[in-house]
This record gives sequence, C-alpha cells and structure tokens, in this order.
Amino acid sequence: MAKKKRLFRFFAKKHKARISPTKLIAIAFAVIIALGTGLLMLPVSSAGEPAGFTDALFTATSATCVTGLVVGDTGTIWSGFGQAVIICLIEIGGLGFMSAAAMVIFLFRKKVGLRQRMLIAQALSLEDMASVVRIQKWVIFGSLTVQALGAVVLTLRFLPYGLGNAAKWGLFHSISAFCNAGFDIFGHNNSVMDFSSDPVVLITLMVLITVGGLGFFVWEELARVRRFKHFSVYTKLVLIATGVFIVGGAGVILLLEWNQPGTLGGMSTGDKILNGFFQSVTLRTAGFASFDQAALTDAGKAVSILLMLVGGSSGSTAGGLKTVTVLVLGMYVWARVRGRDTVNVFRRSVPGNKVQDAMTLVTLVVGLAVFGAIFVCATSPVSFLDSFFETASALATVGLTAGATSSLSTAAMYLIILFMYFGRVGILTISLGFLMGDKAESRFRYAQTNLLIG
Repeated sequence: MAKKKRLFRFFAKKHKARISPTKLIAIAFAVIIALGTGLLMLPVSSAGEPAGFTDALFTATSATCVTGLVVGDTGTIWSGFGQAVIICLIEIGGLGFMSAAAMVIFLFRKKVGLRQRMLIAQALSLEDMASVVRIQKWVIFGSLTVQALGAVVLTLRFLPYGLGNAAKWGLFHSISAFCNAGFDIFGHNNSVMDFSSDPVVLITLMVLITVGGLGFFVWEELARVRRFKHFSVYTKLVLIATGVFIVGGAGVILLLEWNQPGTLGGMSTGDKILNGFFQSVTLRTAGFASFDQAALTDAGKAVSILLMLVGGSSGSTAGGLKTVTVLVLGMYVWARVRGRDTVNVFRRSVPGNKVQDAMTLVTLVVGLAVFGAIFVCATSPVSFLDSFFETASALATVGLTAGATSSLSTAAMYLIILFMYFGRVGILTISLGFLMGDKAESRFRYAQTNLLIG
C-alpha cells in the first residue's frame, strides 16, 4: 500500500509539473464554460423551454469570455436563476479565474506560494512576480468597490421602474459594464437603446467600461503615483492611447453617422455627441448598443471593426489586440518609414521581442477575423462586411452585432464560440501553452539569405 501511494505521488507530481500556467488558465476557462453550460441547460435556468446544448454553450462561452453575443434576449429567455448564473460567469471571466482563486486565498489568510504567484502573474499579464500580491489585492478590492459604486448610481436612476427592478438592473449592468461584457436584462432585446437620451445611464456605463478596460496594473500605479511624469512608460502609453482612441473614434463616428437614419440622424445635437462617444467607448469590447448597429453605414461598420479589434489594455477586463500592442506596432512602422530599426518612446527603447510579439498578435487576430468572416459568409446568409463585424466582435470579445448572430448556421455558431474563447484566453497564451514547437530549433541558425521585400 505504501509503495502504491509513493508511486501515485510520483506520477501526480510529474503530471503537475507538466502543466504550465498558460495551460492551466486555458483549461480553467474551459472547465468554467463547461460548468456554466450544464447549469444553463437545467430547466430552472430557462423562462420557457430548457435551453439546448448549443444555445447554452454559446451563452456560457459569451458570458465567461465577457463577450456579450447572445442567441436571444437575456432578460426574457432566461429565468432569474439563469441570469444569476450568467452574471457569475461574467464576474469570474472578467476578473479572471485566478483572481477568484486569490480572493479565497486572501479570505482564508493562506500564503501565496511561488506557483500561485506564477499563475496570477500570467492571468494579469505581469512580468514582475514581486508585485503580484499587491496588484492582485487592488484587482479584488478595487473591482468590487467600482462595481458597487456603479450599481448604486444605476439603481438610483432606475428607481422609477420599481425598487426590485432598480436593484436588479443596477447590480447586473454595473458588473456587465465593468467586466466589458455587454449583457443586459431590460427584456426588450435592444440593449440600452431605450436610454439613448439618458446621460446618467450612458455616462455611468462609459465610466465603468473605461475603468475596467484600463488594466489592473494601471489602476495600482494611478493610486500609488500621483504625477504623470513619474508614471511608468507603459502606464503613460495606456492613458494616451485610451484617450486618443476614445476621442478619435468618437470624432470619426460622429462624422460618418451624423445624418444617418437609424443611428445618429434622428437625435438632437447633444444626444448625437453623447451617443457618438458611447459608441466609441462600447466598441472597446463592452458590447452595449445605444442604437441599431445594423443601421450603420458601411464606413461606420468598417471603423467599428477597427476599434473593436484594438480593444482595451493588457491585464484588464477588456479583450482585443490591446491599446499598447497597436501603439507599439504603429510606432515601429513609423520608425521603419524613417529608416530606423528601434522604437523609442519617452527616452526609452522598446525591446525587439516586444515588437515581434505585437506583430505576431496583430497578424494572428486579423488573419483569423478575415478567415472567420469568409467562413461565416460562405455558410450563412450574411454579407461579408456583417460577417467581418461578427467575427471581429467575437475575437475581440465585444459582443456587438450587425444582426448576423440570429442568422448564423450551426457551423458558424461553433466557430464564433471558438473565437470568443480564443479572444478571452489570449491567442498568444494558447500558442505558448499548447502549440509551442521544439525549442532546439532556436539553438542554432542557418546561413542568412537575402530576399526582396516590397
């Protein structure tokens, strides 16, 4: 018996050692999605007929990956229990599985070991494990505080609809906005379009979306460092990029949609500006819609696709390529145009491997989005532009749709499910965790050859 126990421990340790942090995070998200799917298939989760496997899997993936694409109106097809399951999946997916695990560790005052630090660092996109615990505490307590404040403001605004509805709507939509999920339970199947002229609701949601999309590392530094010039280069870039994409995106959307019927055309000047900024913010992977996305001009849809693919910032509740990734790639292109090999910013040079990571990620995501659009267009009665809108929304975990979701074939629906999972877990995380080849190839180099480029 003792020999069997020793043998079991040996194989357990050996198996445990083979599971890297990237693999464990990817597996954890898959397990959460599977559990959510099972719960949503229960009769108690549905307001009518029990959900089928595909619909339950699609919804559980969308909630866990904080996307927001839905097979039907969340406020009517799911019961109160089903909606509770969805919001729990959103919270876990938004803060990350390791954040939830760390919360348990902190509550029971357990020591955070090296392996746990490695997992949390990977989940939050951190390279310095020394600051993991401090930043993780900011993640937990900061997130809960911001969501609570948002819930109070929204609850007070929704009081005319009854105290029960106000409390339920306030809490649900505060979590959904902060986690950049975009789910709503108003029951009208039109997201927040009924509040397109309500500055309190839209501005509150915009603040929650933006704060959630800044990234946990930026939060911690903003609280600790008071002056902009003392911020790290990364935090400076995040703040600058966030401001540029929000203001620039709003400006382009207002220019393209100002007189467009069905979007901004029928609104007052003040409401046009408010909804233009809301559209720019919600495209950063939040997924709430204050007007019909299908009514956007073709140019408006193209700009929306670009903003969706950019997304929020690293280590945040948002998805997408991430602001600094796009900024680094843009700076590299600008440097190469001027004949320079290095990217310099704020008197610092960006390492070459970071530029390569940015190029790899952009190529993978854009390539997948285009391939997915072709597949959806070929298998479903949807135009290429609307298919591209759908795949970009899924990969960037946005959740907006130009009306394609309800027309997806079964094959296209499963592709969107995979895209939502890839978008949340991270293309590079999956690549490094599961698809990394033999490292022996990097130990030697072949003789160089010259190629004609351009």
